[in-house]
Amino acid sequence: MSEILFLTATTKAARYAELLPQIEALTAAEPDRTANLANTAAALREAFGFFWVGFYLVKDDAAAAELVLGPFQGPIACTRIRHGRGVCGTAWAEARTQLVPDVELFPGHIACSAASRSEIVVPILKNGRVVAVLDVDSDQLNDFDADDQTALETLMQRAAAWF
Repeated sequence: MSEILFLTATTKAARYAELLPQIEALTAAEPDRTANLANTAAALREAFGFFWVGFYLVKDDAAAAELVLGPFQGPIACTRIRHGRGVCGTAWAEARTQLVPDVELFPGHIACSAASRSEIVVPILKNGRVVAVLDVDSDQLNDFDADDQTALETLMQRAAAWF
C-alpha cells in the first residue's frame, strides 16, 4: 500500500470504514511495533484532525509499572502516567475504554495540554493484560461517540498482534 490515505466519506462512521482497512494494509507486512504505532497515530490524526493521537506503553520494571509515552502525533505530551491516574491510567487500571466528553469533569484528569477538551482512551489487551493504550484528544467538547469507540476498539484489537 502507498503511504497516502484515500478518504472520501463525509460521516465519521463511513470515514472509519474507509480508514481501518487502509491502516490494516499499511501495517500488515511491517513487523516493527513502533513503525505500526507511529503510522496508526498519523493516519488517525490525518483522517480526523484530532488535536492529539498517541500511544502509552505499559512498562513493568522492578520499581513500579507505569505508562510511558510512545509514538504520537501532536503537541508535546506527558511522558509517564501512573496506574489508575488520569484518563489513560484509568483505562489501564480498568482494562476498558474511557470516553470522556469533558476532561475537566473527569476526576484526576492530567492536563498535558490546556487545549484538550474531550478524550477517548482505548486499551490494547494481549492475553487478557493491558500492554498499551491509545489516547486520542480533541480540542472540542464532546467530540467522541459510539462510532469512535467501536472503530477504535476494533483497531486496537488488531493492534494487539504488534505486542
